[in-house]
Amino acid sequence: MSGSKVPITRVREEVSAILAASTGETKRKFVETVELQIGLKNYDPQRDKRFSGTIKLPYIPRPRLSVCILGDAHDCDRAKEQEMPFRSAEDLKKLNKNKKLIKKLAGSFDAFLASETMIKQIPRLLGPGLHKAGKFPTPISRNDDLNVRANEIRATIKFQLKKVLCLAVAIGNVSMTEDELVSNIMLAINFLVSLLKKNWQNIKSLFIKSTMGKPHRLL
Repeated sequence: MSGSKVPITRVREEVSAILAASTGETKRKFVETVELQIGLKNYDPQRDKRFSGTIKLPYIPRPRLSVCILGDAHDCDRAKEQEMPFRSAEDLKKLNKNKKLIKKLAGSFDAFLASETMIKQIPRLLGPGLHKAGKFPTPISRNDDLNVRANEIRATIKFQLKKVLCLAVAIGNVSMTEDELVSNIMLAINFLVSLLKKNWQNIKSLFIKSTMGKPHRLL
């Protein structure tokens, strides 16, 4: 990748080591997530503009991410047919703006998709609960394929600087091939660098790590 300070050969070596460890004696009973861990430098979260950006990766890093449809009658029927979790306007009305119940709904799923007609009703039905949880729904149209839209969410990662100079995002899992992981990692790193004020000069360290494995340094 042009302009990258991390050689693709290095990424491939470390990915290969992670995959070898995950399928060897230490193989777990679940599919480990592979995380990209970033340390930043020359950044002051108090003064500098906090960056935020999302990018869709070529290969889905979190296939098990749970997505719920907040749908009108048409989309609820489609979700039911495709065996996807859904809630109708009536279901949301029953929560009666109860903060605990809305928090429970937000905690039950990783993300939400909502029919265009429902998006406008959500603040009225649920107040700011989903927004506060960082899970305000993504709108869907009547022609959208629900599974395709859910997979878009599963493939999308977000880099957001908060109060600390460390970031971590899921960029894959150990059931993926070496090539798939390398593609995701290279794209994620170069996108992150493009968000930074001084690009590579703001990167202190880069590691990749599986859920239960040891960190592997890329930079």
